[in-house]
Amino acid sequence: MQPFDAQPKPLGDGSGDDDSGSSAGVPAPAGAEGHEGDEQLLAALLDGMEAGLCAFDRAGVITHWNAEAARILGWSAGDAVGRRGFAGWAARASDAAEVEERLLGAMDSPGRHVHEFALLTKDGRRVLVRTQSAAVQGADGRPAGVYCAFSEVHVQIDLERSIALSEALFTDASWGVVLIDADLRPAVVNARAARMLQTGRDEVLGRPLGDLLTLGVEELENALQHVLAEGAPPATADLWLALSADPEHRRRCWRSGFVRLGSPLGEEPVPLGVGWLFIDITRQKATETDAAQVRFRYQQLHRADRAAAECGTALEAAALQLDFALAGFADHALLDLADDAERLIRIAATPTGEPGPCELTPGAAESGIPVGYPPAHPALQALERIGTVRTSFGPQPAGEDSGGTRADEWAAARRWPPGTVHGLVAVLRSRGRTVGALTFLRGPGRRLFDRADAAYAEDVAARVAAALDLAGLAGER
Repeated sequence: MQPFDAQPKPLGDGSGDDDSGSSAGVPAPAGAEGHEGDEQLLAALLDGMEAGLCAFDRAGVITHWNAEAARILGWSAGDAVGRRGFAGWAARASDAAEVEERLLGAMDSPGRHVHEFALLTKDGRRVLVRTQSAAVQGADGRPAGVYCAFSEVHVQIDLERSIALSEALFTDASWGVVLIDADLRPAVVNARAARMLQTGRDEVLGRPLGDLLTLGVEELENALQHVLAEGAPPATADLWLALSADPEHRRRCWRSGFVRLGSPLGEEPVPLGVGWLFIDITRQKATETDAAQVRFRYQQLHRADRAAAECGTALEAAALQLDFALAGFADHALLDLADDAERLIRIAATPTGEPGPCELTPGAAESGIPVGYPPAHPALQALERIGTVRTSFGPQPAGEDSGGTRADEWAAARRWPPGTVHGLVAVLRSRGRTVGALTFLRGPGRRLFDRADAAYAEDVAARVAAALDLAGLAGER
């Protein structure tokens, strides 16, 4: 391929008689070496453009034709320079007049003009191009010709779609979008992400992620570093995070996707940062967790019923029900039987030290010795209300020693094992009578009992109450 300015014609009167080869079309004056260097630089710049470029003089004769124009249409600079218009070679006869009229019309009107034309390649294919044309002013201030930059329409459409996508992501996208630079600091934040981070779009820029998050920052930074080094992961990741701006520091689950950003201008891809796209799925995760918990618990009830049916005595069946109920639910269980005066007698309990199976207390029912709960004890309240009672020690006071002295005192006052901070008491009812009370206890490593826990405890209590009632009818107690 010849250089785009091989034997160029001047932007002048279109005579085309000068064969000097100079881009200006005039003999080189003394000291023209500097001009030749400028012309070579200009030629290199035009030839390296990513858009096709051609120029016409006032008569419509092509004076310049760069390498990208040759690539798009297949016509070399030697084929194009010196021709008048596109008729007979780069455009169909039916289209050539309209193309020339629109392009040369730019000389008589200010500004740039955008058009779309169907041109012909050297092998006869039609190519739809989008052009931008504008007048070229001569030394006397009058239009001396027209330059025309063009590219294939589908390339322009791809670019416009990319720009439109970027604008949409940073305006009204339903996902949060944050561009993280190579130093793992936010560079661009869309409105949705700013709301989720509980900060302004400008306030978050350039700040370390540790200033924005109190939980999950290490997991997020590890994911970002992996993307910078290895590329985007094949699937999204669910990250549990807590915001510094949230005074309650509630945990949130953000489903996150990552893409590595590379420069399209480098010979080799150079990571410019990471695009982090995320959406809050905390409520969905909580629903999934609750559903899984319900499934597990009622599978345990089903297994407990089948195992209890094989027990030799009803009291053993009651203790076995508690063993199955404790799994994943509580640390300790206490089973108290009510006598005729509704005094509670301990007949089964888990070991006081390490959690273990619920064991029956031999001879407890025959001895008739009540537990000796103080007034207003949760178990006594449950009997009085004929309903479930929940209680908790509350937040650990500031400066509390590691042994939890005050919590142990609170538990000891209720005759519960040391380390107990949450309690739930369900009343045992069968055939319209109060049979006893069932207590579940949790340590400081567990959350307090909620309504779902109370409902599950009541289901367990119904089975245990039936077993105790059967034990009374069978004379086992």
